[in-house]
Amino acid sequence: MSEDLSQRPIVIKRIKKVVGGHHGGAWKIAYADFVTAMMAFFLLMWLLGSTAQGDLEGIAEYFKTPLKVALAGGSGSGDSSSVIQGGGEDLTRRTGQVKKGTVEDKNKIINLEAARAERERRELITLNKLKGKIEKAIEANPALNKFKNQLLVDITTDGLRIQIVDIQNRPMFASGSAALQPYTRAILHEIGKSLNDVKNKINLAGHTDARPYSSGDKSYSNWELSADRANASRRELIAGGMSPEKVLRVVGLSSAVLFDKNDPLNPINRRISIIVMNEKAEQAITEDPQSITVDNSDKLTKESLSHANAVSQ
Repeated sequence: MSEDLSQRPIVIKRIKKVVGGHHGGAWKIAYADFVTAMMAFFLLMWLLGSTAQGDLEGIAEYFKTPLKVALAGGSGSGDSSSVIQGGGEDLTRRTGQVKKGTVEDKNKIINLEAARAERERRELITLNKLKGKIEKAIEANPALNKFKNQLLVDITTDGLRIQIVDIQNRPMFASGSAALQPYTRAILHEIGKSLNDVKNKINLAGHTDARPYSSGDKSYSNWELSADRANASRRELIAGGMSPEKVLRVVGLSSAVLFDKNDPLNPINRRISIIVMNEKAEQAITEDPQSITVDNSDKLTKESLSHANAVSQ
C-alpha cells in the first residue's frame, strides 16, 4: 500500500490572481453612484426653488407627522380638493413665485368704524320699514284706526319706540288694575304680528302717572302696578303671534320717567312703551345692564309733546 502511494504523481494547483489595472471597471461604478447622487441633489434643489411657500410648509408638516397627516388629512396635507385625504396640488406649479413688489398687495384693510356705521344705517332702514308697516296696519284696520291717536311711533337712539298711551276717558287698563281693555288687546295683537318681521329684541316698560295708588294695601304701589301692566302687555303681544324669545327686558317704572314732566297727573303719562332695540342698545343691556336708559321719554321733542297733549285733550 505504501508502494502505491509513492508511485502516484504529485499535482500542484496554482491560482493566478489578476488585479484590475488602468482599464478595470470598479471605479466606473463608484463614479456612476456619485453622478446619480449629484443629479438627485440638484433635482431636489430645483424642486425646492420652484415650489410655492405654502407647499414647502405642507411638505415640512408632513415629515413632522407623516402618518397622522396621511391618515387624517387636514393641516399639512395640502390644499387639494381630492376626496383622498392627504393629497395636494401638483408640486411643479408656480403659484406665488413672483418677484416681490411686482404685484399689488391684496391685503384688505377693514375700517371697523365704517363697517359699524354701515350696519347701523341698514338697521335704521329696517326699523323705519317696520314703523311704516305698523302704521299702515293700524290705518287699514277699522277697529284700530279710531285708536291711532293713542299710538305714538318714533325712532330713538335705542331703536324703534312704540308707545300706547292713555287719553281722557279712554284708558288702556281698568282703573288701578292690570286688566287690559279689549281694544288695547287688539292693538297689542296687531303690533305682535309685525314684530317678528325683524330679528331685533324688544324692551317693554310700564308707566303710571304721579297719582298715588289708591289701594289701602301699602305693599302694592304704582311700581308693582306698572310692572304688572308691562307683563300683561307682554302676554298679549305673544298671544298676537310675537315670539317669546324676542323679549329681552320687562320693567315697571311707575312715574319715574314722565311723558309730560310739566303735568305729572296728565293721563298721557300712563302708557306702555315698546322699544324694538337696535344692536347697540341690545349689546348695552346684555353686556352692561346699567349702561342703557329703559325709556327715551326724556328725549321727546317739543312737537311730539305738543301732539301728545293734543291727544289727551
